[in-house]
Amino acid sequence: MAVTIRDVARQAQVSVATVSRALTSPDLVRATTRERVLAVAADLGYQPNLAARGLITGKTGNIGIVVPDLNNPFFTGVLKGVQNQARMASHAVFVADSDEDPAAEEQLVRAMAKQVDGVILCSPGIDEQQVRELADTTTLVLLNRRMRSVPAALMNSGSGMRQVIDHLVALGHHRIAYLNGPRTSWSNKERRRGLRIAVQKHDVDLVDMGPFPPRYEGGLQAADLAMAENVTAIVAYNDIMALGVLARLRDRGVRVPDDVSLTGFDDLMFGALCQPPLTTVAMPVVPAGRLAVDLLLDRLANRDAEVRHDELDTQLIVRATTAPPA
Repeated sequence: MAVTIRDVARQAQVSVATVSRALTSPDLVRATTRERVLAVAADLGYQPNLAARGLITGKTGNIGIVVPDLNNPFFTGVLKGVQNQARMASHAVFVADSDEDPAAEEQLVRAMAKQVDGVILCSPGIDEQQVRELADTTTLVLLNRRMRSVPAALMNSGSGMRQVIDHLVALGHHRIAYLNGPRTSWSNKERRRGLRIAVQKHDVDLVDMGPFPPRYEGGLQAADLAMAENVTAIVAYNDIMALGVLARLRDRGVRVPDDVSLTGFDDLMFGALCQPPLTTVAMPVVPAGRLAVDLLLDRLANRDAEVRHDELDTQLIVRATTAPPA
């Protein structure tokens, strides 16, 4: 038989109301009483009824996350971090995939807002006005998008791109193609910001190409166009696109890195497993997911707190797809 709140109250020698307050509003209960109630609840294995708790507190115990593309392992890595951190805070996670459609993205957040305490919006493609409107409907945290009025967990893509160009220039490359991701993507803009700084620093001849879909097919499409520009190195927006480039170059008999060097971005597992293994930038996807949950829970606990924009570092991972130019 399931343990009830009455069982906890009886063994802790307090009222049912005190148990409820100890679990939902601990600041309202004396520390010694709260510790005794929590110890009894843990000993009995009591699991609060989330629906009943929601009626008392106005909280659902659920958080939502909307991602652009669940086929991209980058976002499944983010979800892993979100799930782990939410579980530690006794929250359930609702997940939705917008399939890179800004209209669907907005609709999904509005639908989720009715069922969750807050939403993490991952790499959103909607404009700032739409984000502000969504922030009025639910507690919102952004992941990989910076807006002054909304908390955000960020990854330093600009630094990662500077590391890529520094590495290629050190190898002797001076004519480099960059394969853009979506023009509306904040991450692509950050990569371009770092790219501009590095290109000016090293006087690189940059071939700026795209945008391309941030998928394998986008890399297949971009590879021929990049090779027609007589570049010695190709920098792809992400690893998935880079794998498409690598496959197309192999089909054409172009050797990587002997004929052209190639880099990606994200450090997905596939990048380490492909042949040759991909030089890329490691993005802290799992830590970013955890950080986004912490920001959301902090915001739920104190809506008047200062808006935080916390940024995590990125790191160049040198493997076998980069070498001095022939």
